[in-house]
Amino acid sequence: MDLPAFFNDLRLYRFLQYAVLAGLLAALPAGVVGCWVVVRRTTYLAGAISHCVLAGVGLAIFLQRAHGVAWMSPALGALLAAVGAALLVGFVTLRGRHRADSVLSAVWAVGMALGVSFMAVTPGYQTDLMSYLFGNILMVTPRELILMAVLDVLVVGLVTLCYNRFLAIGFSVEIARLRGVRVVAHELLFMVLTAVTIFLLVKVVGIVLALALLTLPAATAGLLTSRLDRMILLAVLFGMAVTLGGLFVSYAPGWPAGATIVELAALVYVTVALATGGWRHRHT
Repeated sequence: MDLPAFFNDLRLYRFLQYAVLAGLLAALPAGVVGCWVVVRRTTYLAGAISHCVLAGVGLAIFLQRAHGVAWMSPALGALLAAVGAALLVGFVTLRGRHRADSVLSAVWAVGMALGVSFMAVTPGYQTDLMSYLFGNILMVTPRELILMAVLDVLVVGLVTLCYNRFLAIGFSVEIARLRGVRVVAHELLFMVLTAVTIFLLVKVVGIVLALALLTLPAATAGLLTSRLDRMILLAVLFGMAVTLGGLFVSYAPGWPAGATIVELAALVYVTVALATGGWRHRHT
């Protein structure tokens, strides 16, 4: 691990600067939304949405190469698939009589299956599937950074605006309704915000590992405080720290950055849990 080389290259090479910015931009909404996901115990929802991203990527590449739809980029396909999956799950579970766990299991599996099928029928398909499954933060472009910044403002702004309503729904749906909160609309909004956050994380750590980076910093913060506002702040800081730390640790030996970031996040969680007694408390 060569400390001078990393920071020297960070000063010289744009791709490394873009990677650092992407990590910071992804960690901000991940910390904010991740705390709500952990507190509300909706990690299965986030997992189902993340795996549907592959369907959007596969469809976008298929449309580009088989039908010449140039405007349908993999990034746009991923975002539309994530938001579409969130809305589908929301309408089916909130408006219908279907069990949430059954719907999420189906969406999780079908999303991955569709992605693989679209890629299989794409003529001349040569795209590196591993970059979508496990991320490639070193390949972030300036256009993607701008999109990430815009989505950051959108996610953080809406969570801040709806903070008290989300809190009321999380405490008691019935009490929230009595206070005039539009529960279904805000539940759908929460699912969409989760989908957008997952989309941001996919570029950093990929489809497979996005759920881990969404929840591990939040879970670590939850070991240190029971106040949601402090938990969010700590989760953002933990997310930024493990993202930058993972980039640093993986750079010199050439390890996969996404996997290293998640491994570091898990190490931080276990360390904090052991230091605070949270591991024993939660597993007895």
